[in-house]
Amino acid sequence: MQTRGAIVRQAPGKYEVVDLDLDDPRSDELQVKMVASGMCHSDDHIATGDIPVGVYPMAGGHEGAGIVTKAGNNSKGIKEGDHVVFSFLPSCGHCRWCAQGMQNLCDLGAGILAGPRWTDPTSYRLHLAGTDTPVGQMCGISTFLETTVVSADSAVKVPDDIPLDVACLVGCGVGTGWGSAVNSANVQPGHTVIIMGIGGIGINAVQGAAHAGASNVIAVDPVAFKREKAQELGATHAVETMEEATELAKQFTNGQGADSTIVTVGVIKSEHVGQAMGSIRKAGTCVVTALGNMTDVGVPISLADLTLSQKRLQGALFGASNPNWDILRQLQLYREGVLKLDELVTKTYKLDDIGQGYQDMHDGKNIRGVIKYDA
Repeated sequence: MQTRGAIVRQAPGKYEVVDLDLDDPRSDELQVKMVASGMCHSDDHIATGDIPVGVYPMAGGHEGAGIVTKAGNNSKGIKEGDHVVFSFLPSCGHCRWCAQGMQNLCDLGAGILAGPRWTDPTSYRLHLAGTDTPVGQMCGISTFLETTVVSADSAVKVPDDIPLDVACLVGCGVGTGWGSAVNSANVQPGHTVIIMGIGGIGINAVQGAAHAGASNVIAVDPVAFKREKAQELGATHAVETMEEATELAKQFTNGQGADSTIVTVGVIKSEHVGQAMGSIRKAGTCVVTALGNMTDVGVPISLADLTLSQKRLQGALFGASNPNWDILRQLQLYREGVLKLDELVTKTYKLDDIGQGYQDMHDGKNIRGVIKYDA
């Protein structure tokens, strides 16, 4: 069939909407009519070239939800008409990492930026309309498409009564931020937590820290609108700089520093990690969730402080989530009114307005922009 989607032809580049030829689903695959897609900063990293991919053109989008229109054989019980949320990280269910309850580290994830199917480097489901030119799929799903074909390993069936235009957010941003606080930082009741950067990830780290019982949740962002949103969704304090946040944390902890600091800035630099490590107490945790230029190496931290203060520097991929469990768990929390999803969506866009959506993100106008395909 033919569909429309947003692709980047090169990096640096910009998303453009084009006609595409889409193959039918094969065994273990699903065809899904998209309902909504979150506009995550990671897809912008693809356009800027901060995150290199294996092939261009590349169809973007990795945070989405839709309705299954066709199901191949062996599609894990998912059938036509089912509502699904995509996990941008697939989980096979039987590799070492899945078996140990670390689905976010599934071996299949090694191929999500390559473009073709991770099981066959020559196998594509997308081509430029009327040509033999293959088009890669971001994370094997490409949610910036009106209709897409994905592996069943990337789909989680969700209840029909949950609106997909907000459910899509748990496929990346919510789980990544919430899990960074709850799982990776192991926030406990009474903790003091700093969240550095309040975008689509940071705002959910705020929610996670508050949900875990932190007494002080300090949001840091230079944009006043984002500081206000953070306080609406659980932050007890919101400041412009890490210097202010570090001083506040020390005031709350008799000079010790934050129990944890979570780095969720839009484009990470080494100095962000240095500031975060300097803000935490002895035996505190610095969680690095943000991404930037993938070739950057080195962070300005004191090795003596790392050792003698017994601090922990912790990376976080998808907030150390197990998507087949955590996506459903987070949607249940949404049902119960504990986890806020509707409030995360600043503005919705049509697919053709994707460029404006990312411009709004760069201008600090959005917590999360969402593409709605029925708009």
